[in-house]
Amino acid sequence: MKKGLLSIICMAMLPLMATAQSKYIQAVDEYVPAPGQFVNVLPAATAEDTPATMAQKCTDAIAGENKNGNMITLGACGGYVTFHFDHPIVNVEGQRDFAVWGNAFENNAEPATVWVSQDANNNGLPDDEWYELKGSEYDNLATIHNYQITYTYAGEKQAVVWTDNREQTGEVKRLKYHKQEYFPLWLTAQQTLTFTGCRLPDNAYLGQYTDGTQAYFLPAFDYGYADNQPNENREGCSFDLSWAVNKQGQTVTLEYADFIRCQNAMNQWCGSIGETSTEILGAEDLHPNETVGISSRAFRPNARSVLTVHGQRLNQTHRGINIIQLENGTTKKILIK
Repeated sequence: MKKGLLSIICMAMLPLMATAQSKYIQAVDEYVPAPGQFVNVLPAATAEDTPATMAQKCTDAIAGENKNGNMITLGACGGYVTFHFDHPIVNVEGQRDFAVWGNAFENNAEPATVWVSQDANNNGLPDDEWYELKGSEYDNLATIHNYQITYTYAGEKQAVVWTDNREQTGEVKRLKYHKQEYFPLWLTAQQTLTFTGCRLPDNAYLGQYTDGTQAYFLPAFDYGYADNQPNENREGCSFDLSWAVNKQGQTVTLEYADFIRCQNAMNQWCGSIGETSTEILGAEDLHPNETVGISSRAFRPNARSVLTVHGQRLNQTHRGINIIQLENGTTKKILIK
């Protein structure tokens, strides 16, 4: 065997080296807020926006390290955002796997349930089964699972009426401090928005400070919700994929998750501070160097790419050994002389 050919064969046998994985959000896939006092402001929206442009605005706001502290609102009960990293979040046994950052502070928790999904059909879209991460209030008798709420657009800058599947009705009322439209401007043509998810027990109560001033207090739940504990409480903002349950409430074993969804789970009105509306600042993989096999989102069909034998990602093939990640999810090595 010729020495040159032997070298090529040895190079082809080198393992594929992974490129560095970011521990922060790569992109927002879906942004569907319920009506609320910060909608169309966080982020800013116009009637010319579309679901795609709003997802990009959310990406601009909360993807990456987000050193500027930008945030997005989920609006009232049911509103949600879906996002992904540049790799799957791996379920590491005995550890919390990722964190979600909000703007909660003491006695001002606006909890959202957190859901995860795998790209089971390998199309790179968040359209597979979702699993709720079981938080501290999952088994609370006041928690309503399979809760459905519908908001109806009543016209420009009008209070937004809602009805639910518990035969209740109410309004997202307008506040004097927020003059903009509360219904998502890019969705007004739909006239109605319907959300299905979980409704957590009300956490608000009217109390008073030591000086006698009255105010609404919104204490945090123990664990398992976004925008629930202050960001300084890293464990309180962290989540374990081992908490995942299916629609029947049964525990499911997930090796990894490709998509994460945060959904406002509170339907309550708190006087002058308005509806309880979740805000999200970002998310973080707590062990980004962990990897999973070829079935992961890193090899989804629309992730075709070319790498060197050292794991460097290229825009096109080059002379020498090329490692090609194909559209069908397989990987192969080719030699270009």
